[in-house]
Amino acid sequence: MAVKIRLQRHGKKGRPFYHVVVADSRSPRDGKFIERIGSYNPNTNPATIDLNFDKALDWLDKGAQPTDTTRAILSYKGVLYKKHLLGGVKKGAFDEAAADAKFEEWLKAKEAKIQGKEENLAQTKAEVKKAALAAEAKRKAAVAAAVAAKNTPPVEETPEAEEATEGATAEAPVVAEENAASDAPAAEATETAAGEVTEAAADEEKKAEE
Repeated sequence: MAVKIRLQRHGKKGRPFYHVVVADSRSPRDGKFIERIGSYNPNTNPATIDLNFDKALDWLDKGAQPTDTTRAILSYKGVLYKKHLLGGVKKGAFDEAAADAKFEEWLKAKEAKIQGKEENLAQTKAEVKKAALAAEAKRKAAVAAAVAAKNTPPVEETPEAEEATEGATAEAPVVAEENAASDAPAAEATETAAGEVTEAAADEEKKAEE
């Protein structure tokens, strides 16, 4: 019987999650399975993987073949690397203590990498939230300014300004009349002087004729 380590789909449309199962390769994807050894939730970032490490390693030793996705999951959790190290122990390349030391070193590096990714994601999320809050505050300020401008009444002239305008208008004819009155005697004097000059010229002409 060919045995597969594969994913069994659960969840609702658009938000699936999966069980990691060991099943007969001839069974339907979501049909009967031999054993459930973990779960995989791709809806989180990073994805949440819960895996029974020892059972997954045992089934690999028994010859179970993982699908492409479950192979990636087993590699991510270190099951394939552990299997590789145990193969080296069987071949005599190194002892079991050295294999365990190598695996512990790999685990520490993996955890540090995961931790760094989570911190970067958290920082990015905080920056996005901060930018969104700043944009929202700017939008609210613009709306408030628009509302204030709409509700502000137009500027009206004060009574003092109106009185000053009326006073200036009333004074204009008075000044014009005064100027006209002051110009009248000058005009009369000019007319008198012109008459006298005309009479003097006439007398001179009369004397010349005599």
